[in-house]
Amino acid sequence: MNIDFSVRLPTDAHSVPLVRGLLRQALEHLAVPQAVIDEIVLALTEACANVVDHAAEHDAYQVDVSIDDDTCRISVVDDGEGFDPATAADAPASPLDDRGRGLVLMRALVDQLQFVQDDDGRHRVTFEKRLVTQPHLRLLDPR
Repeated sequence: MNIDFSVRLPTDAHSVPLVRGLLRQALEHLAVPQAVIDEIVLALTEACANVVDHAAEHDAYQVDVSIDDDTCRISVVDDGEGFDPATAADAPASPLDDRGRGLVLMRALVDQLQFVQDDDGRHRVTFEKRLVTQPHLRLLDPR
């Protein structure tokens, strides 16, 4: 089964729980394992929070979601100024800071992460996550 949706949201903090809830419901409907849902939702939260924090002078941003049997693909698109992800990832974050760990978290939570500037000048964060957890290897008793 495939689920695809796109939402245009106001660039404010109240939009983040809304899109997070939409994504969670779609993934639960498809019976995705809870641990995988939590990782995808947290990655989306970080991507949207970055837009709200850094592109707030713009009216709206867009979230595109495509879920099939194997993979969830998400793009978060905004009109902000963008940033260099390599430079941002190198900036040390203090363990005591409440901010500055979004990119590290996103990279740890998803299978693929990409930052691009579209031809129209908009900035896009795209990530993918496999929906099936890898089976654990069972050790066989040689007896």
